[in-house]
Amino acid sequence: MASTLDKQEAPLMVSISGCRGVVGTSMTPATVCRYVGAVVSWIMEECAGAPGASVAIGRDGRKGGDVLLLAAAAELRASGFHVIDLGVVTTPTVGVAIAEHGGAGGIVITASHNPAEWNGMKPITREGRAPTPDSAKKIVQFFTEKRAAHVGHDRLGALEADGAATHTHVSRVLKAIERVAPVESIRSKRFRVAVDSVNASGVAGARLLLEALGCELVHLNADDGGVFPHPPEPTREHLSGAGGLADAVRAQKCDVGFAQDPDADRLAILDERGEYIGEEYTLVFAGEAMLGAMNDANGAVLAANLSTSRMIDDVAAKYGATVLRTPVGEAHVAEALAQYSGVIGGEGNGGVIWPEVVMIRDSLGAMALTLALMARTGKSISQLVSATPAYAIVKRKAELSGDAAKAVEAVAAHWSMARIDRQDGVRVDLHEQRAWLHVRSSNTEPVIRLIAESPDEASANKLLDEAASIIQ
Repeated sequence: MASTLDKQEAPLMVSISGCRGVVGTSMTPATVCRYVGAVVSWIMEECAGAPGASVAIGRDGRKGGDVLLLAAAAELRASGFHVIDLGVVTTPTVGVAIAEHGGAGGIVITASHNPAEWNGMKPITREGRAPTPDSAKKIVQFFTEKRAAHVGHDRLGALEADGAATHTHVSRVLKAIERVAPVESIRSKRFRVAVDSVNASGVAGARLLLEALGCELVHLNADDGGVFPHPPEPTREHLSGAGGLADAVRAQKCDVGFAQDPDADRLAILDERGEYIGEEYTLVFAGEAMLGAMNDANGAVLAANLSTSRMIDDVAAKYGATVLRTPVGEAHVAEALAQYSGVIGGEGNGGVIWPEVVMIRDSLGAMALTLALMARTGKSISQLVSATPAYAIVKRKAELSGDAAKAVEAVAAHWSMARIDRQDGVRVDLHEQRAWLHVRSSNTEPVIRLIAESPDEASANKLLDEAASIIQ
């Protein structure tokens, strides 16, 4: 459920994933107040929140985000809520802070991996997770209806700063990782780790965590200026430029390279040769680390969305575990984990949800799980990749020039004899080819996403070419 509510050159995307727009045109303090007002209405209706309850807010560190955070805080206080200002923190840190303060919910000022001119907001529930799709749809409805719930001057909310939220988050990760691999066993390896924090919210948490794990840290793009040194999405092309993370891993002889996105809920990994291994492996390593540490993982539950590599199914099968497939969006994965007491979950974009830490995708937890796996197995990143059954997954996106539903129906009709999953767009499973194709409209951009996986890149691209021709 997404709607473009402004000029095409500066769209405002209001969807179940939150709200994003271009600063100064579609994303302004007025937009922030209107969206936060919708979140307030939702908290009042669904979360039993009332004026006087606490709401945690944080931002991803991108330049100009402080202006939007102040607007969000003002709207919350005008609605009678006690605001806990976390400053620049990761999205999962906001989830941790809500639990620590017993808050009624939270808001993160972030546009995730979108370019620097974008910003936006993500709502978080009192349980410290993304709203369920039904709840998120209510927020969209409230935004459209321009609801507000302001109070008089004698009931305005207070403002409190919490500068310890990142320390609390890291402490949770360290406590949880002890049961996967003893912290001292990780410290004894003295891993040399290169991290690109893209001058955003992951800087402090990455430093605290890796120092606590005894790592020698090579920290790139770790200032607080909020200016991205390269396009912020942690993809191969963005990390392979001169002087970038790949170069640093090789030049500094690092054991691993980690790349965060601006709100640090995703993690991409480079091996010890500076080779980008792909974001799909982040969840695979997390699953291997968790299941391999369990005395008996038979029957354990993992969760992943429909666009995530089948590698996680191979890992689960090795231990007798089960993978639940969900629609795209961390809210769906979190819901499955909560409903079935899952041990780990996530998405193929490098997002790992570790329920023991926080029910939000978390790059800090993913870093710790990867290092724990390396310490426990004694294997390098490239060796761990080699030990995992490999597939080629190729992702594309195309501008949405027509009706997304018609494009999805055309794909489903073309492969009508295959196994079809309609939870989210259409996923076509081609078992004999050991391949699948997923076509769906984006929740965050005015595009349609096409993803295919196959034993080799050529056949994956062939599937995408075939799907693209059908859609066009």
